[in-house]
Amino acid sequence: MTRFLDKKHRQSIRARNRDYAKPGHYFITICVKDQECLLGEVVDEEMELWNFGGIVQNVWDNLPKHYKHIDLDAFVIMPNHIHGIIRIKPEPQQRANVGAGFAEGTTESGKPAPTLRRHPLSEIIRALKSFSSRRINKIRKTPGRPFWQRNYYERVLRRHEINRYRCYIRNNPLNWTSDPEHPDNS
Repeated sequence: MTRFLDKKHRQSIRARNRDYAKPGHYFITICVKDQECLLGEVVDEEMELWNFGGIVQNVWDNLPKHYKHIDLDAFVIMPNHIHGIIRIKPEPQQRANVGAGFAEGTTESGKPAPTLRRHPLSEIIRALKSFSSRRINKIRKTPGRPFWQRNYYERVLRRHEINRYRCYIRNNPLNWTSDPEHPDNS
């Protein structure tokens, strides 16, 4: 880590030339700050959510209401982290008023037809972390306290990898005792 004016700066783990608003499947992992097991517990190889885990599930489920250009795929909440696949959909073709004789993709005034804003993956993750943290911190009476660790991990999935990552997510509770995020394995 480099230091500037006595402040730590982290190196970005994002691909330099990748546009994270581009269509594709993104595998993400987000960890609870200090690896605390606050989301639930694995019992008989099944994940049982606690209150905070239920909040995270609710926020995840509602992301497409805020971001119309995404679909949610496989998802699992573990005791101290989450894994999920977010699909950023291809941009729909703009064909405003074509039948009325206007140029393709324009309105009556000749201006470009409105498009949905393409939010990058980082903004979607920021919202997930922010919305869930605020609700959790309200319960804990710890406003502003970080709930999630800084940053997140992501991988842009190739088509042939998607099912393998879905399987990994689905089987994560079965493999909890050998998971690198398990407190006994750190």
